[in-house]
Amino acid sequence: MSVVEQELHYQIHTLYADHHGWLRTWLKGRLGCPEQAADIAHDTYLRVLKLEQLPSSEPRGYLSRIAKGLAIDAWRRRQIEAAYIELIASSDVEVPSEEQRALIVEALVELDRILDALPPKVKRAFLLRKLEGLRYAEIAAQLGVTSSSVEKYVATAVLCCAQAQIVPEA
Repeated sequence: MSVVEQELHYQIHTLYADHHGWLRTWLKGRLGCPEQAADIAHDTYLRVLKLEQLPSSEPRGYLSRIAKGLAIDAWRRRQIEAAYIELIASSDVEVPSEEQRALIVEALVELDRILDALPPKVKRAFLLRKLEGLRYAEIAAQLGVTSSSVEKYVATAVLCCAQAQIVPEA
């Protein structure tokens, strides 16, 4: 560690020693939760370490500005988590049974086998259309062929799937 780095770490240590108690108390007053206040105070000093910058004046203003940003980030994260949990709890989505999952996997394996037997451009055109949702003109540009060729490629792949009774949604 260089002399400059040692001096910076000493200054950060001094900043911590001089203001940590105040910062925790200030955060506890704003957040109402001593555990959250301790976490955000800790994260504030980690941020100071990462930035490797110390305030030239007003260390409490500097620390409180960083802590406010971290507290807002934590609040947003909790809001997103709560919304996600609520969505999951209220979701009426049916989870497929083991048998249904096995049938789905079996169909996907069969589809993969069928597509692997097709010429590469036919397979690629089909996948770009059905999975990526690209238009024929976009696929044609990627493959270096005409839109008419792409239509034929996709029709060929759909026909092969239909013959195997694996018809993807239109």
